[in-house]
Amino acid sequence: MGQKHLVRLGTVALVAAVAMGLMACSVRQKAPQGGLTPVTLMLNWTPNTHHAGIYAAFQNGWYAEEGIDLKIVEPAAAGADQVVASGGADFGISQAESVLPARAAGAPVVSIATLLTHNDSSFFALTSTGIKRPKDFEGKTYGGYGGPLERELLSTLMKCDGGDPTKVKSVEVGNIDYLPGMEQKRFDFVWVFEGWDVLRAREVERKDVTSVKFGDYGQCVPDWYTPVVIASEKTLKERPDLVRKFLRATARGYDLAIANPDQAAALLLKSAPELDKTLVAASARYTASKYADRGTAWGTQQGKVWSDFAAFLRKSGLLEKDVPANTAFTNDFLPKR
Repeated sequence: MGQKHLVRLGTVALVAAVAMGLMACSVRQKAPQGGLTPVTLMLNWTPNTHHAGIYAAFQNGWYAEEGIDLKIVEPAAAGADQVVASGGADFGISQAESVLPARAAGAPVVSIATLLTHNDSSFFALTSTGIKRPKDFEGKTYGGYGGPLERELLSTLMKCDGGDPTKVKSVEVGNIDYLPGMEQKRFDFVWVFEGWDVLRAREVERKDVTSVKFGDYGQCVPDWYTPVVIASEKTLKERPDLVRKFLRATARGYDLAIANPDQAAALLLKSAPELDKTLVAASARYTASKYADRGTAWGTQQGKVWSDFAAFLRKSGLLEKDVPANTAFTNDFLPKR
């Protein structure tokens, strides 16, 4: 799978690729028992610790216990919304910044669980850049995908911190290994997930790095759910029992990832042995407390988080029409605990 890293895609465009043509590789439970229902789950990126609960349930046979023969597939292009909406996959992993515009464009996808309780995104740089806060982006070069959400978030954070976003240069770098690019001074900072790329730099590459976490600036930009599990309205209406069974097994996997991150890391590596063991172990421990807030069951979503983020996108011109928050998500299929 090469040098794919978990990054924010920075776009609210729908994926227009043909459903099954997106699938690059897949994993299926070995020797499924007879009578199981075939189910396909499309990931949002290559396997990583955000998916740890899924792989924990997969390797422990918990989907099979629910009568599900699960096939996990990876997209060759960004996003699972259109694939799930068209019936090419039963479930998918997406993010609020894709779900909301997908619904605005008529794709009937719904978030049925959040993998993380809060957005773990950050702007990531070498410590030598002197970047400590959004205002420090002045005079620096941002490396990204050139997406409208990237530009809006960067601008909003800088203005909120008293900075001038016109003093930031931007270059499109796509999906590359960011550390060499920053060390070669091609760009100074990028948008990543704190619990993956930043940890990789610190724990595996042993680099002196810094990050500006979105969560530290909640007064500037709203929190949002990323990643989330999605299904189509058709599936929710016609196969509610299957949805409940799928989420029951998945929640069981995330409960394990919360309670025993080392075991979850080992189960993820069993499915994806190409991943760096040091990174997976460090990330699993870091993310264990991010899957659910204390006293809250895994997967639970709040309407205010959805409505606040939808309002942010709408105000920024990144959402073509209003999308009622209560249509974009549901907690109704999560296990009662």
